[in-house]
Amino acid sequence: QVQLIESGGGLVQAGGSLRLSCAASGLTFNNYKVGWFRQAPGKEREWIASMSRYSAITYYADSVKGRFTISRDNVKNMVYLQMNSLKPEDTAVYYCAGGQGAVWKAGAETYEYWGQGTQVTVSS
Repeated sequence: QVQLIESGGGLVQAGGSLRLSCAASGLTFNNYKVGWFRQAPGKEREWIASMSRYSAITYYADSVKGRFTISRDNVKNMVYLQMNSLKPEDTAVYYCAGGQGAVWKAGAETYEYWGQGTQVTVSS
């Protein structure tokens, strides 16, 4: 059974930082690209970052470029999202995902496995 479990969310002031973690199990982790998505209340799920199987290629949405960093550890089967300079508009539920689609394809439909999400709230 494949599981992706996020952690590290919470409440932070604007300008602060958080590091999200995602623990993967039940799959050959380095066969999958990984990505982070988020969904704010009343909005559609938004792709924000993705990384190729062996960390060579990363992509970021313009809204987080330069502030967020995705990384992975294929030995520990972990994915991370370092979030700096947080803004109130970053408030959302954050999801990690794994997929076998091409890393440059950002659509949610290219990811087969999803975590349950972790809440990030940024206060002004």
